[in-house]
Amino acid sequence: MTSTLLGCDFTSAPSRRKPITLAVGHADRGRVILGAIERFDTLDAWRSRLARPEAWVGSFDFPFGLPRELVATLGWPTEWHACMAHFARLDRITIRDTFAAFCRARPLGGKFAHRATDGPAGCSPSMKWVNPPVAFMLHAGVPRLIDAGVTLPGLHAGDPNRIALEGYPGLLARSMLGNTSYKSDDKSRQTPERLIARKTLINALESGLTPLLQTARLRLKLSHAQRDALADDASGDSLDAVLCLLQAAWAQAQHGAGHTCWGLPDFDPLEGWIVTA
Repeated sequence: MTSTLLGCDFTSAPSRRKPITLAVGHADRGRVILGAIERFDTLDAWRSRLARPEAWVGSFDFPFGLPRELVATLGWPTEWHACMAHFARLDRITIRDTFAAFCRARPLGGKFAHRATDGPAGCSPSMKWVNPPVAFMLHAGVPRLIDAGVTLPGLHAGDPNRIALEGYPGLLARSMLGNTSYKSDDKSRQTPERLIARKTLINALESGLTPLLQTARLRLKLSHAQRDALADDASGDSLDAVLCLLQAAWAQAQHGAGHTCWGLPDFDPLEGWIVTA
């Protein structure tokens, strides 16, 4: 299969200082070859890039759905398209206040509602509005994917040649590093230890040593300059985009082996699912 692969490290408020980062590559006989890193400092520029009529499979680091428990409690539509349309019409202040009120009404230890995929992936709940603000990432990202006309398997039928999957780079990183931190946006926390962790992770990806890559017989292929650039990006944005690229490669491999839904299990069609979880 020769379709382009995309891996996206996303931010809901892109800027020149903190752009959306897109890793672009392809797979060839088990090697996932990084072609380029693209950056977008506006949401519209990113959406326009995805709207181009070309074949790709991409993994995107933001949630594609909200917890069913949250949606039902709030009385929102429980069909995915209607729910996303309702959510898109809200502003961020309303989202924050609505979700905060939901949490205040719940007991300690169970403030947030979770999707079924959160446990296997080890990710933050998609209703979280701070640290990280993944609810705002959903709010910014999903409507633009729909507007770009792409397909979200199991959720939305768009262009069958442009496949968008929900990714989570932390899932792949933790399989090699455990809870060791490898990135920070805070310059005071961009330490030599985190640099070593990034280099360790990159070496594992190139060697195909992570459990996910071993099951699909995949390994990352980088040039010397690309390897240095990934290690030197202390924010981790470039490396996270590449981790998503590898999740997209895994999904493409599953599809090529006959899996009808890109390696995704049966999942709640309101909540969505993280690829490889």
